[in-house]
Amino acid sequence: MRISESRQRSLAGMDADTRRRVEAAALGLFSSQELHKVKLIDIATEARISLQTVYKYYGSKETLLLSCMDVWLGDLAQRIIDHLQAIENHKDRLRKVFRLLLDYFQTNPQVARIIMSSVYLDTWRDDDTFRQPELMTLFLKVLRDGRNQGVLSQEVDETELLDIFLGVATRRVSMWLVRGQQTSLTTNSATVFEMLWRAMAAPAESDRAAAPRGRGTPA
Repeated sequence: MRISESRQRSLAGMDADTRRRVEAAALGLFSSQELHKVKLIDIATEARISLQTVYKYYGSKETLLLSCMDVWLGDLAQRIIDHLQAIENHKDRLRKVFRLLLDYFQTNPQVARIIMSSVYLDTWRDDDTFRQPELMTLFLKVLRDGRNQGVLSQEVDETELLDIFLGVATRRVSMWLVRGQQTSLTTNSATVFEMLWRAMAAPAESDRAAAPRGRGTPA
């Protein structure tokens, strides 16, 4: 279970099983209704602990939610970091990350619902949970190296390439939820990624990806 050092310190002394019950209660309550409708006493009751304990370790509803997000998204971040370091090819790296993102939210749709409906962006953006500094530093380096090596587009910088990449991924997740999760989130993900890659790749790479591969096409 991954969590930031600052939150590890604030939760020091809290029983691990109690913390898991709090996180499970938060997952269920925050994913089923908006943040302002959830009360700390609801979480305490669901987790079978006292309200005093919730206040002692978390202090506020927003802090509790962000602490849980730290755990949920931290696990995703670690999976992505591990895969980014294991793959050298830029396209393969981005393809793997795209697939991991979709697979994570398909497995954890409650987390996706919370991000859509319960997290206040103005509060979240000032928190390391939102920035995921370790992951984003590595991710931006992959994109920067891709631009420097002429693999990725020079028309925008790596931060805008990241916006494009995450924009497509998060839109796919959000609309999957809106449409009632009727199909697998990863259906056609390979095709969608190829379209995304052509948008991000340098012209020569994009042309190569779009080239037909029929029998008559020279090797």
